[in-house]
Amino acid sequence: MSQSAKRVVLVSRPVGEPKASDFRVEDHAVPTPGDGQVLLRTIWLSLDPYMRGRMSDGPSYAQPVPIGGVMEGGTVSEVVATNNPGFARGDIVLSRAGWQTHALSDGKGLAKIDPDLGPVSTAVGVLGMPGMTAYTGLLDIGRPQAGETVVVAAASGAVGSAVGQIARIKGARAVGIAGGADKCRYVKEELGFDDCVDHRDPGLAAKLKAACPKGIDVYFENVGGAVFEAVFPLLNAFARIPVCGLIAHYNDTEASAPKWAPSMMRNVLTKRLTIRGFIVSDFAARHADFLRDMSGWVREGRVKHREFVTEGLDSAPAAFIGLLKGANFGKQLVRVGPDKA
Repeated sequence: MSQSAKRVVLVSRPVGEPKASDFRVEDHAVPTPGDGQVLLRTIWLSLDPYMRGRMSDGPSYAQPVPIGGVMEGGTVSEVVATNNPGFARGDIVLSRAGWQTHALSDGKGLAKIDPDLGPVSTAVGVLGMPGMTAYTGLLDIGRPQAGETVVVAAASGAVGSAVGQIARIKGARAVGIAGGADKCRYVKEELGFDDCVDHRDPGLAAKLKAACPKGIDVYFENVGGAVFEAVFPLLNAFARIPVCGLIAHYNDTEASAPKWAPSMMRNVLTKRLTIRGFIVSDFAARHADFLRDMSGWVREGRVKHREFVTEGLDSAPAAFIGLLKGANFGKQLVRVGPDKA
């Protein structure tokens, strides 16, 4: 094919915050599928905080992106050419094509998207990895009970917004923590949380205590840092803490034990706290349950979601840098190509 394609590759491993110079946008010819392959055209690219870890070469649960390699990422893609009997031209699929306009696949790992469940962009949002992270982390680890208090940070984001709404569905009290008055207003007035506290408020600890008069039974951790320090004293006995991310620490340049680590461990013992980290793939067997429940809640209007979209693959580096600083308002997506649906 003579068409031009684009990809974003990793040029250098960032020290601290990623910079625009850590990425490079490259032009190349659109590849031609061989035997058993399909050619994918990217429609939607999902940007997620975990990608910061893929930019580093330290030990982790997944291999880092190699220098010169295409940045890692989930996509919604259209099959535009196929030599694979399992896929037809025009199929819309969930893939790991990464930060590029076109990609080849042998079909392994591709999943056809059912457009009847919702807009195809939701396959990398509320009906995709972020939604399933919220669903499994909260229900399988947090196990909220009716009347308990569930607190979640980054409450206006793709994961946090779903956590609080599911907690409400299960009869729990949901308290969000978000950055700024507009996000807190959205969390309370549109998403239906019982309360929301601004993490930028210098009185965060006192405001959170006032919002949680009976303490905290479940804290869904995806931030860390000062937010965790405000939450920790309020945890009740037998509180559960699912940990899916620590965005406040992703740009740290050196590891150091916080001064309150001994106090934390003492409270883990005396309050009998459960702290469990997880990766969404740990719960792959729950995918059918998740899709059934979440798609139903979305259809019924019981779970609402918001998308924060930038246009064109070239916008991905700046959008990702902004994501790590909380610039997005909702699920961060890049519209790479036209969505015919």
